[in-house]
Amino acid sequence: PSNVMVDAQRHARVMDFGMAAAVASASDAQLASGTPAYMAPEATAGAAPAPSMDIYSAALVLVELLTGRPLIHQSDTWQALYRIANETLELPEDLGPGVDDALRAILLRALARDPSARFVSAADFRDALRAWAAPASAPTAQSNATLDFLLRRMRHKSDFPALSDSVARIQRVASSEDDSISDLTHEILKDVALTHKLLRLVNSVHFAHASRGTVSTVSRAVSLVGFNAVRNMALSLVMLDHMQDQQHASQMREEFLRAMMAGSVAAELCGAAAEAEEAFIGAMFQNLGRMLCEFYFPEEAGQIRAIVAAGRTEGGEEAAAQQVLGVGMEDLGAGVARVWGLPEALQRCIRKPLGSPPMRPPEKGVERLRWVARAANEVASTLLLADAQQAEAGLRGLAVQYARTLALSAQAIAEATLRARRQLVAMADALDLRVAPDAPAARLLQLPASPAVGDGAPEDALAAHELRPQATQPLPPAAPGVHGGQAALAQVAEVLSAGIQDITNAMVDEGFKLNDVLRMILETMFRALGAQRMVFCLRDAKTDVLTGRFGLGEGNDVAVRAMAVPLRTPGDLFAAVCLRGADTLIEDATEPRMQARLPA
Repeated sequence: PSNVMVDAQRHARVMDFGMAAAVASASDAQLASGTPAYMAPEATAGAAPAPSMDIYSAALVLVELLTGRPLIHQSDTWQALYRIANETLELPEDLGPGVDDALRAILLRALARDPSARFVSAADFRDALRAWAAPASAPTAQSNATLDFLLRRMRHKSDFPALSDSVARIQRVASSEDDSISDLTHEILKDVALTHKLLRLVNSVHFAHASRGTVSTVSRAVSLVGFNAVRNMALSLVMLDHMQDQQHASQMREEFLRAMMAGSVAAELCGAAAEAEEAFIGAMFQNLGRMLCEFYFPEEAGQIRAIVAAGRTEGGEEAAAQQVLGVGMEDLGAGVARVWGLPEALQRCIRKPLGSPPMRPPEKGVERLRWVARAANEVASTLLLADAQQAEAGLRGLAVQYARTLALSAQAIAEATLRARRQLVAMADALDLRVAPDAPAARLLQLPASPAVGDGAPEDALAAHELRPQATQPLPPAAPGVHGGQAALAQVAEVLSAGIQDITNAMVDEGFKLNDVLRMILETMFRALGAQRMVFCLRDAKTDVLTGRFGLGEGNDVAVRAMAVPLRTPGDLFAAVCLRGADTLIEDATEPRMQARLPA
């Protein structure tokens, strides 16, 4: 570090170079040379100089700049050389303010003992550091102004405020699984169309293994496929519902299917269920900027596609977007994600990691999810943009390229991609997403041909899990009320019947949770009756007070807290009905005589 000087323009300058000299013999060439505390492991063994050694040394200098002390602090030369040659260096816990997991992952990659696991070049190392610093650095006034201008244009469309509100509300209730099942169910039930589509999706063949029969309540869907899975489906469907434009329907459908394919591939590439759910949403939202651009700025999106297709820019889509919009797709997506209040980890996933895929798996956490999401999106783009033969070759290349990064074999990556393709076909069928046979999006819904029986091909290990066309019965939307004639009454009966079957299926499962079943009962009644508000109460045996526990509908939180009705109050109609223990319908609670006998 003493040889690195900073000039008046704040540029780092290397001020001392070793003098080159002729090597007298081959044995002399094998002698290790360099400053001991900053040498790469292979350099201590006398390996020929290589760029990977300089990357290792530069990383050691960067760690020292961050902490104020060298990572190799032994004053004895031989002790320092022994540590470098035989130990895998670990970073100190405290690397200084502002150092997050992403920067630690970059440093660890540069300090890998195996030279092939380091960055391929100094340019890759530089790009990774720039990409890490970009979100943390304050954007320029010009880029801020451009993004603000684009956001104002988007807000002029009536869909954007509604979309923003829907995404923010669903994401907000996703912070705690244990406490938010009722909240998530409530948010989904607010939107009848969203409820209907989500239940159709859960009843598709993709989730058939998780249920016995048809699922007819959101509560049951959460208990079967998981809180995060339902959240992800809801977010996906919200994006699809709000981004509908008849003039550009085919292009929007293509972008939605591309995002869903990327999410499905990312989920399949992860082993743990929790990580898979986060990978799904992270990979899908790496496409957020492109989807927003296609919907809100279709003319500019067409110009960007034309520039990329003509090869008029070296930076690909990002550079073309910068040229047309004034900001890149990632900046647009990240800016909207901030407006929506999405989690910091998800905002970071929107920005793809730069450089070549690392030769060893990144540490667990956001950095790993970013690489999984990038790999999944490259798979989705390959399937979308190439014909069948080129796509298969491209997929094989991607599997080899990302095998070490994802700690998976190329075969495992290929199988994960096949499972994701089958899932997307099932999802598109459940949501009735149709594309023209000659449209690029049709490639995403075409499965590779299975080998013919007896052709000597190895048995497909996934054959038992093949998704076959299967009719899924859409569930009726919430009934508008009980006073709509015979058709409405029949619809109420159908929703109640389906809900009761759902509840019965849940109760025969071993280890079912009573709270889950109670939520399903309340939701079934809420949807069937088209209620404005519904509260589930329990009687406190000690105080003889009916107390609200949870609810659905508008202002349910306030209603639950306010629900505390003494059951022994004379003249209280509500208490009398509860003590009677029979179903009772009060047609008009605003009638003066009724109001006088209802609890305040």
